[in-house]
Amino acid sequence: MRPLIILVCVLSVSGCGGGAGNDSQDLPVVNVIGPGQFKDAVALKTISTTEIASAIELAGASGFRASPRYAVQAYRLTYLTLDGSGQEILASALVVLPQKPANSLSPVFSYQHGTLTKEAEAPSNLADVGSPEVILASLGYIVLSADYVGYGASKGASHPYLLSGPSASAVIDMLTAARYWRQTQHVLDNKQLFLAGYSEGGYVTMATQRALQSGSSTLRNDVVSVAPGAGPYDVGLTMDEELKLVRQANPLIGDLLNPGFLRFLSDADRHNVRDQLLRLALGSDSDVTFMPTVIDNYFADDRLSIEILSDVNDWRPEVPVNFFHGRDDRTVSYLNATSTLQLMQDRGAGNLVHLTDCNAQPAGHAECVQPFWLFILDTFGKVAKDL
Repeated sequence: MRPLIILVCVLSVSGCGGGAGNDSQDLPVVNVIGPGQFKDAVALKTISTTEIASAIELAGASGFRASPRYAVQAYRLTYLTLDGSGQEILASALVVLPQKPANSLSPVFSYQHGTLTKEAEAPSNLADVGSPEVILASLGYIVLSADYVGYGASKGASHPYLLSGPSASAVIDMLTAARYWRQTQHVLDNKQLFLAGYSEGGYVTMATQRALQSGSSTLRNDVVSVAPGAGPYDVGLTMDEELKLVRQANPLIGDLLNPGFLRFLSDADRHNVRDQLLRLALGSDSDVTFMPTVIDNYFADDRLSIEILSDVNDWRPEVPVNFFHGRDDRTVSYLNATSTLQLMQDRGAGNLVHLTDCNAQPAGHAECVQPFWLFILDTFGKVAKDL
C-alpha cells in the first residue's frame, strides 16, 4: 500500500439468549411496513457439498478452511432499509440455507462483509461458491449477509461508509425481513443469533449489536455471541493512526493532510483534497460510490460529529463480544481493539468482552483474515446448537 494514500486506504480495506425453539411458533407471521419490510426472495443456486469442498481446495491454504456437512440453497432477498440520508431504499442480501431434514432447527449467523469497491463482489451476486456465507451454511448455520446500501438492489446509491446508523439498519432490517420470509417458508431457527465480520464488517457488526441492544427489536433477545475482527470502531483514532504512517513516509504530505491545517481551508478546497484521495484509494475502476461524510468530518476536525455519527466503541454490551485483531495491522490500528476493550470494561462489561490476538506472522490486516475464520468457528462452535 503506497504511503501517500494510507490515510484513505483504511476506508477501502477490504452466552445469552439462545434456547431452542422456533420463531414460526413463537411469533406471529407479520411483514412490517417500512424499514425491515420483506419484498422478495429469489432462488439463486443449490450447491452440493462436493462443489463447496472443491471451491475450498481451489482457494488454497489462505482461504476459509472447513469440511462441509450439508448442501445449501442460496437466495437473494430484497427488503426496505434506510440510506445514508435516512430515506427508505430497496436493499438486498444473500441468504444461504443448509439443506437439513424437514423441521430441523438451525442457529442464525449474520455475516458482515468487508469493504468492496466492485458491486459484482456483493454477497447476493454469489460470485464464489466458496464464499464464507456458503461455507458457514454448509456447516449448519442459516446464514444472512447484507449487501449494504450501494450494492446489489441499491447499486448506484452512495454507500454510507463508517456511518453507524445506516450500517446497522442494513443488517437489522435484513434480519427482520428474513425472519418473516423464513416463517412463511417454514424454515426453522433455534433462536440463536451470531454476528461476525472483519474490517468494515467488524465495524458493522459492532454498530449492529449496539443498535439491537438499544432498540426495540425482539431480535436482541436472540443474540448469543458477537465476533468483530479488525474493525475501525474508534474512527477518529483510526484515521489519526493512519495519518501518523503517512507522516513517517512523507512528512510534507502528512502536514498538508493534517485536520488542524485543513479545517482552515474552504469547504471546496477540502472537498477537492477528499475527492482526489478517494479516487486514489478506491481505484479508477471502482463502480461503487462512497459517502464522504466521515472524511469530511475528519478534515474539518469535527470530532463531535465523528463521535456521534461514526464511533461504535464506547458502550456496554450485554452479550459476549469477542474481539480479534493483529498487533501488526497497519490498515486498521490494533489500538481500536485495546482501547474499545478498555472503554467497555470501564463501563462494567467485565468478562463479557475479550480480545484475542491474531497469531499470524506478521499479524497484519490481510494476513489475519484466515485466522479470523478459525477463531469464529471455534468461538461460536462452543455455544452453537443444532448444527
